[in-house]
Amino acid sequence: MPNRLRWGALTWVLTLQFFVVEAVAQARYAGPYSRVDDVISALGASDSPARQLMNASFVVQAALILGGALLLRPALRGSASRAVPVLLGVAALGVLLVGVFPTDGNGTLHAIGAVLYLVGGGLGLVTLAYAVRPRSEALGTTVVLLGMVAVATTIFVLTGVTGFLGEGGTERAAAYPLPLALALTGGTLWWLARRGDAAPDGSVLRRERAREQARRSEEARARDAALEAAAGRGATASRTGHTAPAGTRARGTGPEDAEPGDVDPEDPWAPAPQGR
Repeated sequence: MPNRLRWGALTWVLTLQFFVVEAVAQARYAGPYSRVDDVISALGASDSPARQLMNASFVVQAALILGGALLLRPALRGSASRAVPVLLGVAALGVLLVGVFPTDGNGTLHAIGAVLYLVGGGLGLVTLAYAVRPRSEALGTTVVLLGMVAVATTIFVLTGVTGFLGEGGTERAAAYPLPLALALTGGTLWWLARRGDAAPDGSVLRRERAREQARRSEEARARDAALEAAAGRGATASRTGHTAPAGTRARGTGPEDAEPGDVDPEDPWAPAPQGR
């Protein structure tokens, strides 16, 4: 299990390769290229000197997304963990189609692939956030925020609302959150597992809960023992010191029990001596 977690985390961290390849492809682009106005797919078109490198990066990205989802599946929690590989698998299929079918090759399959990547990636991140939140609330919050950005900007891309960020800028706002969130998730899960706070099999959490239950049980036993001891002392005191023997009268309980020698003649409130 530790090896599986390690390889899964590394796989998702390597999705950052996309940014490196994109920067190289842009640097080698023959004409002017703007990240705000030009879409990512233009770097994989036939007029891009680095088209083979860019399209290969798309294909590798598909394998990294799906491979990490399958390897890290046992590290996820809750019912959302079952949907994560499905949605991320849709995103992986989409980016695979983008790489295999460039925009100036088979434009229809390329467009379908782009939509699958953006939709599957955004929804996949929202689902992933719920699956990692039991391990780290900070990680879950960060991932869900990235997912919400991806979902919102995907809607803008699909509806053509690109005037504010530009066509390329809006597309990047929808596409970039997925590799960023996956790399963050993979690295954080690995780090938490090494600390022992979030082992994939949950053994550390189970031991912590067992210790807490044992501590509470011990406190309850000590409290019950103290109450039983207090009740026993009270019963013993009642039998030995506070109950007069049967058939006798306790002395000093009334004026008639005062002995003559016990009366203070100087005390005006003292009872009068009784005759024998």
